[in-house]
Amino acid sequence: MAYDKASGKVILFGGVSGNTYLNDTWTFDGTTWQKINTATAPSPRAGAQMAYDHRTRTVVLFGGFDGGQYLGDTWVWDGRTSTWTQAAPLHSPKGVTGPMVFTDLNGRVDEFGGFDGNLFQLAMWQWSGSDWRQLHPAQVPYARSFAALGVDYVAKQIVLYGGLADVNPLNTWTYDGTTWTLQSPAMLPLTVYGTSAVFEPNLGEVILFGGADGGVEQDRTWSWTGSNWVELSPAQSPPAREGAGMAYDEALGHIVLFGGESSRGPLGDTWELTQ
Repeated sequence: MAYDKASGKVILFGGVSGNTYLNDTWTFDGTTWQKINTATAPSPRAGAQMAYDHRTRTVVLFGGFDGGQYLGDTWVWDGRTSTWTQAAPLHSPKGVTGPMVFTDLNGRVDEFGGFDGNLFQLAMWQWSGSDWRQLHPAQVPYARSFAALGVDYVAKQIVLYGGLADVNPLNTWTYDGTTWTLQSPAMLPLTVYGTSAVFEPNLGEVILFGGADGGVEQDRTWSWTGSNWVELSPAQSPPAREGAGMAYDEALGHIVLFGGESSRGPLGDTWELTQ
């Protein structure tokens, strides 16, 4: 799930419902979800990630898992024409589920990590608009997948937390566009993986919600102040879940959260975070 600045709508693609992998496309205008029927679309999958490319004014989707394969294809969504186009890059990250795909501080789409079925990855790539180019920061986070990631435009840093990994992922990293830095905040969210995060410009902070800690879904809300995690206490919160889609809807002026999974199964509810 991502905000598509070109169309002014949130876009959601795929996921899994029970044992069924999905490849439907939906948009949210702040009031109503609308299913978009397209001539072509990525194959059914869960665990894919996507982000908005400010240079090409498109949303870039990468990776995922379809129940049998770890996927490494790249697709581009044009919200102005409501069409999916499969890209044909000469170079590409490995096929993975749960990569971190995000818009960097320069408006480009970057990709980090993921799980390829055998190993957690720590390679970092950048999308040029037609090809992937591997980046080589002096330091990168420990290999992981399904981490929470938000772009803090106030502090000018990418914030990454948690995830699934072979090496302890219960840590916070920031990226300034050149290298990653391991932070030492006084507080850490309990959640480890499947947490949702996005930057909230009205607060000037990255907001983190939910996720699973030791297989137990959470309903706690946290904010990254630029140097520390602080737990928030909203009057009302979504029920506990992991793997929810979350995006800041610029047209609406609020964070939008959809779906995820709880101990009772897949969820289909929509929430907004208001001040």
